[in-house]
Parts: sequence; structure tokens; C-alpha cells
Amino acid sequence: MGLFLSTYVNKVDKKGRVSVPSSFRGVLGGQTELIVFRSLQANAIDACSVDYMDRLSEALDNPNMPDDMRDLIETTVFGGSVRLALDPEGRIVLPENFLAFAGITEGAAFVGRRHTFQIWDPDALSAHEAASRDRSRAQNISLSTILARTNSVLAAGSNGGGAQ
Repeated sequence: MGLFLSTYVNKVDKKGRVSVPSSFRGVLGGQTELIVFRSLQANAIDACSVDYMDRLSEALDNPNMPDDMRDLIETTVFGGSVRLALDPEGRIVLPENFLAFAGITEGAAFVGRRHTFQIWDPDALSAHEAASRDRSRAQNISLSTILARTNSVLAAGSNGGGAQ
């Protein structure tokens, strides 16, 4: 599975159509539709491939998944999702209620988030990015600290983290 990377800003036409960036369409691997839903964390639209949504569905089948979390995801994500077809030019038509939720009018910022991407109002994204950078600095978060923490967790797990 490819990764959705980078940020692109595209114009939204009067019909609510917007072009999905070509690199994002490449990650979709020839799929002609994608899934969108209102973000749980931001005033933005989350988007993913149908395959990714299938993986999320399988994860919810895990018997260790708390019932309240399963219900939350089923209600907000699956219940609030819309399948959008990509037209031959690589455009989608964003539903009016999704545009309103994200405050998107004339432009849409596509933000890669590894296996998913988000669609933002460009001004709201700028404010969100600035706040995220401020939080990163305040918490001393960097790529090297993330890798160090991940490696220490992995090392602890392989050095007898289980019962004997």
C-alpha cells in the first residue's frame, strides 16, 4: 500500500467538484472511488481507499475492541461515510454538508496522512499547522525522538515483556 504524502491546494468549482491530486490517485491504485467522512478530530474531511475502510472494518471485529469504541466508529465513521466516484478527470463531488462542516468554499487543501488523507479549508489548515508546530516544539517532538521511543518500546517487548 502506498502512502499519501504532501499537501496540495485545488480549486473547488461551483458544483462542488475538486480534483484529487494525481499522486493521491496513484496511491489509490486505479480504484475509481474513495470513502469520505467528517473527521473525528478536526473540522476537515477524512478520506481513504475502499480497501482501507475494509481493513478498519476487520479491525472492529477484534473481540478485544471495547464495545463503546466499536459503536463510536460504526456510528460516526461508517454511518457518516459517503462513497465518491472519481470522474475521468480525477475529480470528486464533495457533498454540500461535508463542505459546510469543513468550511470549504473556493479551495480545498489535500493533506497526506500516510494511509489516509484529509481535505481542509486552506486557511483553517494553515492555522492547524501553526498550532501543531507550536505543540511539537513545546513537547520537544522530532523524528529522532519518535524513532527513539519506538525503538525502546520494541526493545522492551522483545526483552521479556511477557509472562514467563
